[in-house]
Amino acid sequence: MPAKRPRPTATAVVLTALPEEYDAVRAHLVDTEEIVHPNGTRVELGRLADASGTVALAELGVGALTAASLTTQIVDWLTPEAVLFVGVAGGLKDDMEIGDVVVGTKVYAIHGGKQTPEGLQTRPEVWLGSHRLLQAARSALRDMPEVRGHRKPIAVGDVVLADDRSAFADHIRRHYNDACAIEMEGSGAAHAAHLNGQLDALVIRGISDRADAGKHTADASGSQRLAAERAALVAVAVLRKHQPRESAEYDQDSQARYGGDHIDFRGGTFHGPVIGKRTGR
Repeated sequence: MPAKRPRPTATAVVLTALPEEYDAVRAHLVDTEEIVHPNGTRVELGRLADASGTVALAELGVGALTAASLTTQIVDWLTPEAVLFVGVAGGLKDDMEIGDVVVGTKVYAIHGGKQTPEGLQTRPEVWLGSHRLLQAARSALRDMPEVRGHRKPIAVGDVVLADDRSAFADHIRRHYNDACAIEMEGSGAAHAAHLNGQLDALVIRGISDRADAGKHTADASGSQRLAAERAALVAVAVLRKHQPRESAEYDQDSQARYGGDHIDFRGGTFHGPVIGKRTGR
């Protein structure tokens, strides 16, 4: 009987929805290997050159519901420390340019509400980007003058917005006025990470269009590829900066790091042998 393979793990998981997004991230990975979940979900395991840790890359398809269910499945399977959703988005602000990258400080699910005779009463849901990953992103973007980065909220809905004069666009402006980009999957991944408990999660989106009637023209010009490549550059830089949670202990006076059990001799005077004994906890 053949021996069972060890259970796969990954330090970080990068999720995408579209082939262009997947390819942009995959270009940064080396030593890749495709593995298959028992339910059929496929990911590629690899690593970043000159970096420790394993990165798992997946293409999930479009939509927040798909993102939520498959993110949960992949996280349970690979037990990562961080999840990034990386891809393209429409820009919602006049100063956004094609190829800009938005790092999501917040992710809004924009379809919650109650319809009343007085109109729609909005009931938004929001997930904050991981502080640990946002700090890594801020640090990374300082070293990336070739990327115009924004740390701003992102709106997520099940609608492709291609009319900035529509009632839906007006709804976003009225109720989610600080959102700088709109896309379709980030809330699903963010919610799955939130339910996990201790998982760091972040949404990173490159601007591929202005969420207006010119979307088709922008897409045809190759803007999605450019935006995906820029978002992938930022995501990789964030992963290189990211420092996962550690169980090591820190002394508040010297900031010395201890990996486990230790005896502190500082400030002591000894006139004979000292014996350390491990005790159960």
